[in-house]
Amino acid sequence: MKKVFTLFILLGTMLAACHQKQPIKRESTEPIHTHKNLPGDSTLYGLACEGCTDSILVLLPFSGGDPDTFDIINAFQSRHIYGRPCIGDELGVILNPEDKAEALMVVNIERLRGKWCYQVMPHFRNLDQMPDRVQKRMLSRIPDSVRQSLMVPREYGFQLKRGNIAQSFGGMRQTTTDHMSPVEYPAIRRYKEWRLYNGRLILTTDSIRLPKGKKGAPETDTADIIQLQRDTLVLKFKDHEQSYYRKTDNNQ
Repeated sequence: MKKVFTLFILLGTMLAACHQKQPIKRESTEPIHTHKNLPGDSTLYGLACEGCTDSILVLLPFSGGDPDTFDIINAFQSRHIYGRPCIGDELGVILNPEDKAEALMVVNIERLRGKWCYQVMPHFRNLDQMPDRVQKRMLSRIPDSVRQSLMVPREYGFQLKRGNIAQSFGGMRQTTTDHMSPVEYPAIRRYKEWRLYNGRLILTTDSIRLPKGKKGAPETDTADIIQLQRDTLVLKFKDHEQSYYRKTDNNQ
C-alpha cells in the first residue's frame, strides 16, 4: 500500500511539472531591416557580426534568420574587401554564384557614407581652342603673381547620407560676369541620390534644367569602387578615375 501511495505522489509531481513547463521560444526570423533590393541587384545586405576575420565574414542578413558565415580568403587576397568590417557595420556582399558559402566582394556601406572631397583647378578660358604654339606663348607672358592669383584650387565633393540621399557641394553659382574671367572651373555634377547595385556605386543627378524653365530627366553615373579606407575613396567612372579624401565635421 505504501508503494502504491508513493507511486501516485511521483505521477502527480510529473504531471504538475509538465503542466507548468513553458513552450520553447524560437528566435525570430522576421526581417531586421526594411531594405529591398532593386530588380536585378543580387547583393546580400546585412550587419557585420562578431567573429569577422581576414578569412571569415559573419553576416546577419536584413532578410532575417540566423547569422551566416562566408569564406572571404580570395576576396581578401584580391583586394575586394572595401572597408574592413566592424561589428554592427552595414555591409553589401556579392556571393559566388557557384558557391554561396564564398563572398567575392564585401563593401562596407557604413564606411562609404560621409563627405568625400577632391580638389579641382581652373583652366584658362578658350585655351584649348588655340594652337599649342600660341598657348605656350600666351602662358609665358603671364606674370607668376597673376598666375598664382588665378590658379586657385577649389574643393568639390558629395555627401552620401542614410536613406540613399546624396548631396553635392563645391563649385560656384553662375553669374553674368563669369565670361569676363580669364579662367573657368570644371562643371560639377549635382547628385541627389545614391545606392549600391551589384557592388557598384550608382549616383543619380538632380533634374537637368532646360531652356524655357523645363526640366530634363535625371542622369546616373556608375562607378566601380577601387579603394575604400577610413579616409580614402577611389572610384572608377567610365571615362576617368577619381580619388577622394574624407572630410569630417572637425575640419570643415
